[in-house]
Amino acid sequence: MKQEKVIQKTEEMVRKQLLGEGSGHDWYHIERVTTTAKKLATEENADLFVVTLAALLHDLADDKVVESEEKGLAAIQDWLVQHQVEQDVIEHILTIIKDMSFKGGNNKQLNSIEGQVVQDADRLDAIGAVGIARCFVYAGRKGQPIYDPEIEVREQMTTEKYRQGKTSAIHHFYEKLLKLKDLMNTKAGYRLAQERHLVMEQFLDAFYLEVGEVKRPE
Repeated sequence: MKQEKVIQKTEEMVRKQLLGEGSGHDWYHIERVTTTAKKLATEENADLFVVTLAALLHDLADDKVVESEEKGLAAIQDWLVQHQVEQDVIEHILTIIKDMSFKGGNNKQLNSIEGQVVQDADRLDAIGAVGIARCFVYAGRKGQPIYDPEIEVREQMTTEKYRQGKTSAIHHFYEKLLKLKDLMNTKAGYRLAQERHLVMEQFLDAFYLEVGEVKRPE
């Protein structure tokens, strides 16, 4: 099957699955990540077919979205096999999807430029103005407060503690979002991350001013 057809069918399938997702990992997140990943792929001379499919499929194996990462990966593999994607390409895409998540600061180094591009694109959508909006949507979905000054900022965590531990939307900036700029893999990704990082810094300055605090969580 031609690459363009595989991408088209994959877009249709993912859109159908994630269009109504309510934690900030919906189809429009996927669409933004895929658009950014394709731009970065062009700048970084990455394989556009691998990058596009990995970006489109990455949240179908994310335990924030699906019940089981293992089942999600199996479903992605079945989909790609069904659409006659070559086995080495399938393995490359699955490796990217398995290793790209932040998961409490347990950052894995992605060896391929395609993986680095998709990871950067996903992280760029977690910061800046869109990232701020997604942070509060996710916190609300999880029943977390906007801010609780009694909670301490968590540093290195297991995946379980990262997902289930006590936190707030504002604390999430310090536990993840403000770290992402310096975790970018590519020059193009870092350039975009600097701009979006500044937006978050300005937002937090305004937030603490309005709540009457001058000191951010330590």
